[in-house]
This record gives sequence, C-alpha cells and structure tokens, in this order.
Amino acid sequence: MANFEHLNSDNGKADLSALHWDDTRIFLAIARCGTLNAAANMMGIGVATVSRRIDRLEASLGVPLFSRHQNGYQLTDDGTSLLPAAEALEQAAHAFSSKAIGNAGIISGKVRLATAENLATHLIIPSLGKLKKQHPKLQIDVATDVKTVNLHRRDADLAVRMVRPNRGNVTIRKLGTLGYGLYGAAEYVDRRESGSNNNRFETDSFIGWAEAYGHLPAAQWVERTLRGQPPTITTSSLAGQVAAAQSGLGLAVLPHIIGRATGLKNIEIELGVSQSIWLIIHTDLLASTRVRLVADHLTDLIHTHRDQLKGD
Repeated sequence: MANFEHLNSDNGKADLSALHWDDTRIFLAIARCGTLNAAANMMGIGVATVSRRIDRLEASLGVPLFSRHQNGYQLTDDGTSLLPAAEALEQAAHAFSSKAIGNAGIISGKVRLATAENLATHLIIPSLGKLKKQHPKLQIDVATDVKTVNLHRRDADLAVRMVRPNRGNVTIRKLGTLGYGLYGAAEYVDRRESGSNNNRFETDSFIGWAEAYGHLPAAQWVERTLRGQPPTITTSSLAGQVAAAQSGLGLAVLPHIIGRATGLKNIEIELGVSQSIWLIIHTDLLASTRVRLVADHLTDLIHTHRDQLKGD
C-alpha cells in the first residue's frame, strides 16, 4: 500500500508560496513515463533530483499526485485532475518561449522530419520556402523513406504519417484525412467511357504495386479489384504510379492531391481507403522551439489544405 510521507506536516494544506512552477515539468515527465528513471532520462537530470522535485511539488500543493508502486508511479485522482492544467502550463510556456525567440529572430538548428512521399513532394516541401524566409538559420531535413526512419531511435524529431503509432515516447495529434481516388490519363479515360463497360472495371487495366508494398491500402484495393488477374504494370514508387498512369498504361489509385496536380482524370472519388494524417513528435522534444515551430507550420499547412487532401 502506498505511503505519502512527502505530504506537508501542516495536515496536507497547500503552501502555494513555496510552489515552483517548473516542477510541473517533472510532474508531466513522470506521468508520461511512469517511472522516476525514465522521467530522469527524458529530462536529462538525475533520479534523485526528479524524486526531490516531485516531493516538493506535492508538498506545495498539499495533495498526493502519484501512488508509488514497485512497478512505477501511477497518477492519483488528484494527479489525474491536475494533468490538464499542467499540460496547459506546458503549452503556455512553449508559446511564451516561441514568441520571445521568434521576436528575436534567432531560431536556428536542424529539425529532422519523416513523412510520406505523397505529402512531401506535393505539399510539405513546396511550403518550406516561406518558413525558411522567416527563419533563415533553420535547417530542415526531410526523409520520405519512412521504412528506415524510426522516431523512437531518434532517427527523426517529428513525423507526419498515415499510420498511428501505438507505442513509444511520442506525442500524437490527428491533423486531417488523406483521400484516394482512381485516376487515369485523359485519353485512356475518354476511350474507356466511349466504349462498352457494362461490368465495372472488368475491361480496365490497372497499375499495381510491387510485392514489397502490398500492405499499402492502394495496393490492396487494386488486388481486390483484379480478383487474381495480374496488373498491367507494377511500380515501387508513387512517381512510378503517376508516370504509368500518365502514359495511358491503366488506372492508378492515387491521393487526390497528387492525381489532380498531375493532370490525370478522376473516375472514382471515394474508394474507401482514406487514411488519417498524424503528427507525431518525440516527447523529449516538445520543449524544443525549432521543433515546435516546424510542427506548428505543418499543422497550419494541413489544416489549410484539408479539403484538398480529403478530396472534397
């Protein structure tokens, strides 16, 4: 059973005059990590310091924030109720810091972004010129081969992905939806529509994905539609899909934002393979001004183009 020897000797009354607001960062770290060791590693300070500062915060507030167990720290009811307020303090501190540094115009350093080719080429990279003009000392590395980039190993600082992670020391936010449609060259579509095609897609040619990419929703849709028949061609990149479709080789399942930007003609708007777009940030870097600057830029960018991305 947990004991609370750290409480105030004054019958648990709060002593707000002794409150150190920076101790809320320790509170959030323990709440997110679950142990003192993990929280200390995340904060880059010693375990004894983490323990002393959480004891100090609980004494100042006059309530136990955690119950101590052999396998870690668990939030009490009081701790759970105070968590949103602590997160609001964290956000306010980030906003204050970003504003101050932004006013000074000294944001610099490298931010490593992992994202998908379809978002990088047609949306994210074209938007970075404006950001660089505002912050010329900021360096952004964009990796689109997400199979080799691991946020938990710190291969990247943040990511925009269509797959929601279910583990790791990361903070996640849904930004929007990426919609897919069926696209072909105008000549192919016109010829298709002028002919007899009573059975849906029966006489169509399809552009498939190489076997290694069979897990993609677009690849699975094509495979279901072909029902055992081979595609006319397979590619291992989005650029290859677009080139094959533009050459009139068949129909390709493409994100609307790409299909419409490359002069292809849409014949099917909703295929049932839409994907959520997630912003993922390594929790250790939430306090990094340059990382949050890029994260805010990406958030605004995707919100601005949300209808275009969805296909509305």
